[in-house]
Amino acid sequence: MLSMLVSFITSLSLSVSSVSLCHQLQYVKLMKFLHQRGFTSTLLQPALFTGTALPGQLLISLPESCLLTTSTVLDSYLGQYIKSWKRRLSPLLALCVFLVCERHQGEASDWLPYIDVLPTTYTCPAYFTDDVVTALPACVRRRALEQREAVREIHSSNQDFFRSLQPILNQPVEEVLTYEALRWAWCSVNTRSVFMSHPSNNFLSGQDVYALAPFLDLLNHQPDVQVKASFNDVTRCYEIRSVSGTARFQQAFINYGSHDNQRLLLENLTVSSDGPSWRLMTALRLLSMPQTLYHQWKAVLLGQAVCEEREEWSVHTAQTLCQRLLQDTHTALDKIADLMQRCDQSVREQLGVVRSLRREERCILGRCLEVLQGMMRQPDEPLSCQPGVDTVS
Repeated sequence: MLSMLVSFITSLSLSVSSVSLCHQLQYVKLMKFLHQRGFTSTLLQPALFTGTALPGQLLISLPESCLLTTSTVLDSYLGQYIKSWKRRLSPLLALCVFLVCERHQGEASDWLPYIDVLPTTYTCPAYFTDDVVTALPACVRRRALEQREAVREIHSSNQDFFRSLQPILNQPVEEVLTYEALRWAWCSVNTRSVFMSHPSNNFLSGQDVYALAPFLDLLNHQPDVQVKASFNDVTRCYEIRSVSGTARFQQAFINYGSHDNQRLLLENLTVSSDGPSWRLMTALRLLSMPQTLYHQWKAVLLGQAVCEEREEWSVHTAQTLCQRLLQDTHTALDKIADLMQRCDQSVREQLGVVRSLRREERCILGRCLEVLQGMMRQPDEPLSCQPGVDTVS
C-alpha cells in the first residue's frame, strides 16, 4: 500500500536509495513532541525509501507517555463526557472521537505533531469508490462492503453522544464529527495501532487492545522480517527488538503478523499455490459420491479417495472452479486498467491496491491449476469402487 512510504534508517549514515526526512518541519515537530514525553532513541531516523543492526538489538523503546491509548482519552477533556454517558462506548470509538477532536483543535492540540504526520486519506476499503469495490474478488468485496457499513453504523448510531460534545467544539458538531472525519480516524486506528492489552474499566465496553505509537508506526511491514514487539511492564515502554537483524543504513522493517490477503473460497475451502486445500478436496469428494457409495463417507472425511472415476470428477470440478475464478480475475484486471486511465490520483491509488491483489490471485490460481493437472490419476494408479472398500466403522 502507498499510504505511508516513510520508514527508518540507522542514524549513522544514509544509503543512496533513501532520502532523510529529518529536516522536514513535520518530523522536527514530531521528534520534539516525543522527546518532551521522554523518548530518547537516536538509533533510527525517518527517511523516504525508493527502492545490520545486530540480532536481538533494541531498535526502538517508546515510553508509555508517548502512546495514545484509551487511558490518554479518559484522562483528557473527553473523559468526563465518556464517563458520564448513558451507555459505555467501545475503546475504538473513544480513540476515533479523540483523534477527530484533536485534529479539529489544530494548533491548540497537544497531539498535533503526531496528527500532522498521519495520512490524510487511506487506501482501505472504507475509502474505496463503488467502481473500485466492484473490482475486488467476490469474498473480499463482501468484506469491503461490511467495512464501509461498519463505519457508517458507528457514525449513525452515536449521533446523540456526538451532540453531547458540542461544548468542547468551536463549530457545530455536525461539521466536525462527520462521517468522513470518523472514517479517517477509524482507518488511522485500525491500520496503525499496535497490540497492547489494557485492564478493563467501568467506562468502556469490549476488549481494549489498541495503542497508537507515534514514530514507531512509521515502520513498514516485511513478511519475512523477524522482530519481537511488545509492551515492557518493567521499563513501561513499547519495545521492538530485531531477531533476524537489520542491515546498517538500510530500511528497518516490522512484521505485522502472518495474514493471508484473502480466502478464495469461504470457510477454509481454499486454493493456494500448493493446490486445493484438503478441506476443499474432501468437500468435492463427498459431493461426487453416488448413493451406492454413501457408506464410504467416513473414509472420505479422513481424506481417502472414493474411486478413480469420482476422484477425476473431484479434480475436474476443482479445475473448473479455478478456471472460472481465473476468468473473473482477468476480467477484473481489464476493468482496472480501463478505470486507471480515466480516474483521479486518489482513486488510482485505491485501484493500485486492488490490482496487486488481483495479480497475486492470478498467480495463485495459475499455479493451482498446474498442481491440479498433476493430480489427475494415471491409468496405472487405479482406485477401487467396490462396495465396502475403505469403510470406517
